[in-house]
Amino acid sequence: MRIDFGSVYSTEHGKICPDCAKPLSSCVCKDSVVYESDGTVRVGRSTKGRKGKGVTTVEGLGLDVNALKKLAKELKQKCGTGGTVKNGVIEIQGEQRDLIVSELIKKGYIVKKSGS
Repeated sequence: MRIDFGSVYSTEHGKICPDCAKPLSSCVCKDSVVYESDGTVRVGRSTKGRKGKGVTTVEGLGLDVNALKKLAKELKQKCGTGGTVKNGVIEIQGEQRDLIVSELIKKGYIVKKSGS
């Protein structure tokens, strides 16, 4: 019995999305992912895997990928620093918790600080 998992890589297109079977560069399903939320946004701080450099993390927003990227861009501009979105978590460089909490409260989110 042979199980076919489909293509995961093509020399012509590179990596292939396992869900829609299209090249990752033109994947239609990656932008439709909505990350779960329990109604509370958690703003924390993390240094794990960054050689001691801290980032402020924002999770639990319950938004899709495009909305997360848009919110991350706004927060980065307010903080005057860089950042990214990884697996439904917004990461902003540096210790920016107080500023981010106040901005999210202005936008109508229920926010908690997490971590130390």
